[in-house]
Amino acid sequence: MQRSELISEIKNKKSFLCVGLDTDLNKIPEHLKDKPNAVLTFNKAIIDATKDLCVSYKINTAFYEAMGAKGWEIMEETCNYIPSSHFKIADAKRADIGNTSSYYAKAFFETLKFDAVTVAPYMGEDSIRPFLEYENKWSIVLGLTSNKGANDFEMLRLKDTSSEFLYEEVLSTVSKWGNENNLMFVTGATQAEEFTNIRKIVPNHFLLVPGVGFQGGSLKDVATYGLNTDAGLLVNASRAIIYAGNKDNFADEARIIAQQYQAEMAEYLI
Repeated sequence: MQRSELISEIKNKKSFLCVGLDTDLNKIPEHLKDKPNAVLTFNKAIIDATKDLCVSYKINTAFYEAMGAKGWEIMEETCNYIPSSHFKIADAKRADIGNTSSYYAKAFFETLKFDAVTVAPYMGEDSIRPFLEYENKWSIVLGLTSNKGANDFEMLRLKDTSSEFLYEEVLSTVSKWGNENNLMFVTGATQAEEFTNIRKIVPNHFLLVPGVGFQGGSLKDVATYGLNTDAGLLVNASRAIIYAGNKDNFADEARIIAQQYQAEMAEYLI
């Protein structure tokens, strides 16, 4: 997907919502669990209920890989079911030596038809380069994540300066490997106090923002400090939306929460 197409969807829907399909068989409604294609049935219902309210879907591959071969089939079928108008993210956090990364890229961009994949930058440029070579595909690089462990490395100050954090060096360096049309950065909503600084480093890049909802991040803060002229944000909500209900009307309940997110986003996009 081209950047212009994503921006157009955001403007048309007045939404920068990404729905995370981190589907756990143990958490879906009881009446679905005995069905032969329970996870796929659940995913399709969530997509149908939210597709007019969001611009993107993110599939965390771990939930599907854990199911073995069947899980990969479900992931592929789910990806194919998502409308082509939506930005499809494989949250796989890949990256390895160049030859290996080329096959990771092929898996997610050719075999599974995702628009983007999350990648880890800590093996350097050659580990990410194969992903960047695909036209109209995106690498979403881990920048400043929402988990508590981000403090272990990402928030360490570099030894040759008293002011720069490691994550800042990552953003600055990686932004030169690609451009605003094929690079995004993961920036956790729980790190909202850093968004102003992040925008100084990557003012025009899109940011994929997890951590709103169950992790306690503030959508208002993310929008206040993270929005740019093209919106520049994809805010992901997973559990808060997909597990909003556990009865027969679970999709309707999911839609209600997605509507709340979209309505708030529309206010910030004015």
